[in-house]
Amino acid sequence: MLGNGKPRLLMIAPAPVIELPGGKLRLDVKFVEGMHFHVAQWDGPVTCILKRGAADIPFGATYDLADLDFTLKIIDRDAPIEVHDLSANDLIFAGADMHDVLHLAALDQRPAGTKLVYAIEYDLDTRMRIASLDRHRSFLRKLRSGIWLLNQERRRRAALRGCDGVQANGYPAFSAYSKFNRKTMLYLDGRMGRAMMATPQEQATRALYQQTDAPLRLVHSGRLEPLKGGQDLIPVAKALHQAKVNFTLDIFGSGSLGADIAKDIAAAGLSDTVRLHDPVDFETVLVPFLRQQADLFVSCHRQSDPSCTYLECLGCGIPVVGYKNAMWQDMAAKSGGGWAVTLGQVNALADKISALSRDPAALLKAGHQGLEFARAHAFEAEFSKRMAHLADIARAR
Repeated sequence: MLGNGKPRLLMIAPAPVIELPGGKLRLDVKFVEGMHFHVAQWDGPVTCILKRGAADIPFGATYDLADLDFTLKIIDRDAPIEVHDLSANDLIFAGADMHDVLHLAALDQRPAGTKLVYAIEYDLDTRMRIASLDRHRSFLRKLRSGIWLLNQERRRRAALRGCDGVQANGYPAFSAYSKFNRKTMLYLDGRMGRAMMATPQEQATRALYQQTDAPLRLVHSGRLEPLKGGQDLIPVAKALHQAKVNFTLDIFGSGSLGADIAKDIAAAGLSDTVRLHDPVDFETVLVPFLRQQADLFVSCHRQSDPSCTYLECLGCGIPVVGYKNAMWQDMAAKSGGGWAVTLGQVNALADKISALSRDPAALLKAGHQGLEFARAHAFEAEFSKRMAHLADIARAR
């Protein structure tokens, strides 16, 4: 420890924050819930640094600064992370996806005895794909972004070599970066605790439903953006309709593609089959729907980022059919909880769903296997594993 007393943890997070009058803040709900767990499982005081600049927080709530169980420091968006901000901490935990914290790995940036651990989610391939798919950027701007990303990647790899430990969220990040630091651990992020997962009775009820001639209940949730593949949802539905598959599709979410999707549903005459819903509360609305009114999750996600949606769907007892990105390809194989088809091939996705509509046994088996996998990686288990990793590094000489 740097001084007497319990170990002090400083977190530098990319979460948004909006300051409101009267000492109140608008914060992302998932961020605050995660911080509560950090405080509960860290044997000492916890401080978090956030940067100003957010215009909106879609899944946010209003909090009183005095009611937070951790110390929150808010700095300007362009403010550098200075050494004097870090000197009173035993361990610094920062996101390596943030380019403005990579300099901290240099030993002259930290007081002697202060440990540094990075968490990372995106590999270089995912970053480059996201930049290339930005519809609002010209070719020249995309080229400049690619060069900038390559330069930042060199800094990122040097930082991962120089820090005391790494936590990699998902298989692609672990595969890409574990070779740079021997104290790299893999974790699978998600919001599903064991108490939220599908019950045996719900699984049995779903199995009985799938033995009938009732429609195959497809579902999709997430931001309706090109980066998330939302443009493929209605073409998949049209292909299923043309193949005379008996199905329904419930889409939960909003985004820049929302209006186009609504128009396409009407234009294709699918209004009785495909239903577009506004975003709903995850725990109280979406999870019960997935557990009780869905048979198969349709993912059109083309990126290899560690989307928590996969694990959360498996925890609800429903398998996933999606594109063969690096994340879902590995999770589908390791969990047995679904199927991965050729990346970006709408017809391949529709063909697989059509085949599954005639194979309830395959749906049932994948649902059970996926649920067991999700239970093994429930939020409690993954989070405790991560906090133990931090504590071990903080104690190490």
